[in-house]
This record gives sequence, structure tokens and C-alpha cells, in this order.
Amino acid sequence: MEERGYDALTVNDLCERADTSRGTFYNHFRDKDGLLAVLEDEVMADLDALQGRMQSITLADMLAFRATGRPLPFLVELFDYLREQSDFLHAVLGPGGDVRFGPRLREAVCENLVQNILHEKYRDNPTVFVEYYVAFYAAAYLGIIAHWIERGCPESSETMARIAMRLLFIKPGESIEL
Repeated sequence: MEERGYDALTVNDLCERADTSRGTFYNHFRDKDGLLAVLEDEVMADLDALQGRMQSITLADMLAFRATGRPLPFLVELFDYLREQSDFLHAVLGPGGDVRFGPRLREAVCENLVQNILHEKYRDNPTVFVEYYVAFYAAAYLGIIAHWIERGCPESSETMARIAMRLLFIKPGESIEL
């Protein structure tokens, strides 16, 4: 996918690289779209499994971890998982990848994270501004993830979790150091 782009990729290319026959491929998948859907769905299912821990995070939890300078354990786990999947994510989120996957990732991880730390009154009765607030931070978080993956995940998961938290709470005019 990274070498040729998804559109130019053929089932023959996949079978050759995987050292398998076309028959074996077609025993498991309808076509290359079916394979991509299975791979993307596996990532999304894994991320859904992390949702339980994320949904229990409150603004108070975030502030408590922020005050101590420690990263949220959930965010460390998230970045650990993203690192494990970084080759696939680099390909699928890249210019030759699947343009539909980025929005799925943003919605599943980024929007839910931002929604979970909102005060109850905004979660229960969102205004148009709150919708834009969530969209803004969700897109920013996807940008953080994509940039980290593009760079080859050089920072530790702990560092990325601290960066993600710091960026959420930074105030205008405040130092932009970690």
C-alpha cells in the first residue's frame, strides 16, 4: 500500500508478498477491499476494547494525573497499541491508504476521549460550540497520532501520553514546553 497506493495494489501483489496462492486468498476474502475491511475492523475492535477504560476517565482524573506529571495509564496503553499497529496505520493513514479510515479512528478514539472529559452538563446537553470544541480537539488528537506514526514513533508511549494531556490543557500564553 505504501509503495504503490491502495488503488494500484492488486490481489496478485498481495499474494506474492504474502507467499500464498490466489486460491487461498479467495478462500478467506472476497477481494482486496474485503481484506482491508477485516484489517481495519480488527484495529477498531481492539480500540473499542480500550473504550471501557477510557469511559471511566473523568476530568478530575485528568487533572489529578496532570498535577503529578504522570501520564494517564489509558493513554499509555493507547499509544502502546498504536505503536504495535504503526506499520499498518502508517500505510492506511498515508497518502496511498484508505481515506475513510482516518475519520473512523478520529471518531472511535479522539472524539470519545474528548467527550469523556467534558463536564456532564456539556455531555448531556451539547451546544453547537461544544460540538465544534469536540471536533477541534478530536482532529488535533488524530493529528498528534498521525504525526507520531509518520515520524516512526520515536517518543515513548509515556511521553506521548504526557504530550497528549499537556496539549489538551495548555492555556494561551502559557509555556509550550512539556
